[in-house]
Amino acid sequence: MEKLFKEEKTTKAVLVSVRTSNDDEHDCEASLEELGRLLETAGGELCAEVVQVRESPDARTYIGSGKLAEIRDICEQDGAELVIFDGELSPAQIKNAEDAIGDVTVIDRPMLILDIFALHAKTGEGKLQVELAQLKYTIPRLAGHGTEMSRLGGGIGTRGPGETKLESDRRHIKRRIAALEEQIREMEKNRRIQREKRDKSGIFRIAVAGYTNAGKSTLLNHLTDAGILAEDKLFATLDPTTRRYTLPSGVEVLLTDTVGFIRNLPTQLIKAFRSTLEEVIYCDAILIVADASDPECEAQLQVTESLIHELGAADKPIIYAFNKCDARPEGFTPPFGMRNRTGVCISALTGKGTDELAALLERTANGGKTTEIIKIPPSKGAALSYLYANASVLNVEYKETDTVVTVTLDKKTLGAVRKMLGE
Repeated sequence: MEKLFKEEKTTKAVLVSVRTSNDDEHDCEASLEELGRLLETAGGELCAEVVQVRESPDARTYIGSGKLAEIRDICEQDGAELVIFDGELSPAQIKNAEDAIGDVTVIDRPMLILDIFALHAKTGEGKLQVELAQLKYTIPRLAGHGTEMSRLGGGIGTRGPGETKLESDRRHIKRRIAALEEQIREMEKNRRIQREKRDKSGIFRIAVAGYTNAGKSTLLNHLTDAGILAEDKLFATLDPTTRRYTLPSGVEVLLTDTVGFIRNLPTQLIKAFRSTLEEVIYCDAILIVADASDPECEAQLQVTESLIHELGAADKPIIYAFNKCDARPEGFTPPFGMRNRTGVCISALTGKGTDELAALLERTANGGKTTEIIKIPPSKGAALSYLYANASVLNVEYKETDTVVTVTLDKKTLGAVRKMLGE
């Protein structure tokens, strides 16, 4: 069956947004701009943006009939083949909008995100998770009218399960979903076994989380030479990568890159990728990477924090790395976006600030403790005994004039020792 979208052809698209009286104008503009970046990531070309202000989305077509006529004219004049709504549409709204606009494909924001996930999933587990999410979300929105089945597998909003799976009857689709869920459960079991092994090792685990394209993969590559694909695209990395990282004291921790967050992340994706996102749930601390150069940094942080709370991980120690400080907007002055947040400004690309970040990670891994080198003169031998009793002594060197002790300790113990040494 002929595909509607050719891989070698750039798909032109019209973006559509409805702003109600309850919506913040700035948030709507930022969401529509982000939808444009999603389109670009999917390989499409922005043709036009259409915004309608109304009390609520139209129950039948999401947007008014006049705007639908305007969209139809744009598609005819500019050759747009795709219309993307910045919201979540019902199956009936998609069908009615397509009927009104004409020979175009209509998708919504979640379908576009699902498409990008299908495009970027590399591992077997990632592909299974995307297919499961697409089957559960897309099937009811594609059933019941003419060309919907044939458009799958050929371009934006169509990648993933493919024609043959979706042209099968509903019983086959249900069997496919059940099979996918069973395969994912088996992978979750293996992941659980791996996690239990890590637990027994006692190594401190840090999940690297944050908004999509904040620079998580670039930072992990800089710190650990992980070799993760790092592109200036949304959702360039979907599959979790865990690497060992040696802190300044020589202690090793585990850093795990996770899938990026975004506004209105489809519920089906959160469910399908839960085994991946569990790295956030079962870690010992969370490192949130934020794009400090983005004017939407604060809003993106709030989305990230909200999703972490939704996952049940808000009680973890959280550290913030405000990335891309070398590309910060005019007027940027710390603590931009750092209200009540413990973090440092860095550039994952150049490495600037990563030493301070490493020290912060160390303090977190040590429960607020720091590793110090303390010189103890012979006359203050009681201080060494005090350290053995109240801190973690890593190394002792007996020199001619002093005893040099490398020790991990909290602020209270450090203060007491300094007082004993007369400092």
